[in-house]
Amino acid sequence: MTRRISAGPARRARRTAAATGAALALGLTAACGGGDTTGPASEGEFSGQTITVAGVWTGTEQQNFQKVLDAFTAETGAETEFLSTGDNVSTVIGSKIQGGDAPEVVMVPQVGVLNQFAGNGWLTPLSEETERAASQNFAGVWKDYGTVDGTYYGLYFKAAHKSLVWYSTDAFAQAGVEEPGSYEEMLETGRTISDSGLPAFAVAGQDGWTLTDWFENVYLSQAGPENYDKLADHAMPWTDQSVVDALTTLGELFADDQLVAGGALRTDFPGSVQKVFGPEPEAGMVYEGDFVGALVQNDFNKKLGEDADFFPFPAVGGGQAPVVSGGDAAVVLKDGKNQEAAMALLEFLATPEAAEVWAEAGGYLSPNTSVDLGSYADDLTRQTAKSLVEAGDSVRFDMSDQAPAAFGGTVGKGEWKLLQDFLRDPSDPKATAAALEEAAAKAFTS
Repeated sequence: MTRRISAGPARRARRTAAATGAALALGLTAACGGGDTTGPASEGEFSGQTITVAGVWTGTEQQNFQKVLDAFTAETGAETEFLSTGDNVSTVIGSKIQGGDAPEVVMVPQVGVLNQFAGNGWLTPLSEETERAASQNFAGVWKDYGTVDGTYYGLYFKAAHKSLVWYSTDAFAQAGVEEPGSYEEMLETGRTISDSGLPAFAVAGQDGWTLTDWFENVYLSQAGPENYDKLADHAMPWTDQSVVDALTTLGELFADDQLVAGGALRTDFPGSVQKVFGPEPEAGMVYEGDFVGALVQNDFNKKLGEDADFFPFPAVGGGQAPVVSGGDAAVVLKDGKNQEAAMALLEFLATPEAAEVWAEAGGYLSPNTSVDLGSYADDLTRQTAKSLVEAGDSVRFDMSDQAPAAFGGTVGKGEWKLLQDFLRDPSDPKATAAALEEAAAKAFTS
C-alpha cells in the first residue's frame, strides 16, 4: 500500500511521481523476495537528501519507529538517520546545535522540554498542513500541549496511557474477586487478595516517577481537570486543600501493609512488574502504563488477556475515572539543514497511515483518532488505544513531565524524592504538601 502525505496542490503535484516510484519500489521488492525492507523511491521529491531524527528510543522501540521512517523514505526518497539521545534530550540537542550539527527533527518526550526548546528559539513552526491534520484528527488537548505562546511546534506522534492497573488473573481467581469499579472498591479488592495470601500491590518506590503517576491519577479524578491544570502550571500552590486531600487518599494505600508489598522503596519499575508476573509472585496487582504489557509478554512470557489483564484506574471519591497520558512530540529544529524534507516528515507523521505502521509492529499507541483500531496487534492494546482516543479532551498529560526538571524529573530531588519520603511515612499529608510547594516554587521561579 502506498502511504501518502496529505499535501497542498503544489506539493501534491510534485509528489505524484514520488508515490508512483514508491509503489514500484515496494512491488519490485516483493517480486524479488526481498522481504520487508525497501529502498528510497528513486524519483522521490527529496531523493538525495538525508534527515536526522533524534529521540530517546532504543532497542525494539527504535526498530519499530525505523519502520515508520522507512515508509516515509519509500514515498519521498529522503533517507533518514536516527540519533538516540538517551534520557537527557535537551543537553544532547543543545550540544548538537552549538556544534553546528543539529538534527532536523527531534521526538521530544516532555512538555516541559518542548517549552524549553521553543523558549530557546530552536524550533520552526509546523506547516499549515500539519496543523490542519492535527486539528482534524487529534483531540484538542494534544494540539494544546504542542503549542507554545500561540504557535504550534509539536506534533504528538506516540502516546502512553498511564491510567491502567495490571493484575494477575490467577491472583484474582484465587481470591474470588473481580475488577473493581471505584478506587474504594479497588482497596477492598486488594485487602481480599491479601487475605488469600498475597499483598495487593507491588509499588515501584525506588523509581520516583511511578509515585508521581500514582498521585496524578488520584488527583485528576478527585480534584478534577481544572484544578489539575492549575497545579501543573503552578497557578495553584501545592498547599491547596485539594492536594492535601489527594495525598490523604493516597496515604491510605501507602500506609496499609495489606495493600503494599514489602520493600517498595527498594523496588524499581521492572521489579514491580516481576513481583506480580514473575515465577514467584509477591503481589496481585501493579499500577502503571500500557508499557507494562511489553514487559509481561517479553520478559515473563505471560499471555495478555489470559495470564495478565488490566482495568482502568478507577474513579476516586465520586470523580471521573482519570486518563493520564505521556507522549513524544515531533518538532523541527531551525538549525537543521533540510527543512522542507523535515516538514514533509511531520506531515507524514500526522497521517493515520504513519501511525498504523507502528501500531502493526506493536508497543505503541497513537493519539490520532483516525487510526484504524484493527491495526493494533492484540485486543488489549486495541482496548487501551480506544480508551485513550475516546477520552478526548479529558486526557491530561503527565503533570511531572510538564514541570521544570528540577521539580518533576530529577532523581533524589523535588517531587520524586518527596513522594518517596511520603511512601516511607504517609502520616502527615499537610507537611508533604508544604514541602512540595517549597520545592515547586523554587523550581518554577528559577
